[in-house]
Amino acid sequence: MAETERVTIRLPKDIVEKLELLVQEKKYETKSDVIRAAIDQFLKKEIKPPNVERLTVEVPKGNLTKLQELVEAGDSVSIDDAVREAIREYTRMRIQKMIQEYEELKKIRMLESSSKGGGE
Repeated sequence: MAETERVTIRLPKDIVEKLELLVQEKKYETKSDVIRAAIDQFLKKEIKPPNVERLTVEVPKGNLTKLQELVEAGDSVSIDDAVREAIREYTRMRIQKMIQEYEELKKIRMLESSSKGGGE
């Protein structure tokens, strides 16, 4: 186990009661476990890997509802995951389209070049 360090905090009574409820419901063994899990989740959200940029997007409520339904149906792990996948797919489609357009342009130029050379 990693070396630990004691940190003491003061919390409002209602929050402590909620922590105790989670322990009573057997979701965690101790209040410390609840707090550690919450801190882990917070840090994962707040500290991003160096190869990731955070992006905030405003979406119509109807789209958000549809995303939530997809997540609940098991299509994605989370709304963030669904949005990341949509961005990846959009990027793939755009790159494929650009490659196709480039290949078509190359063919046109080759035909133009060969027709100029053959007419002399």
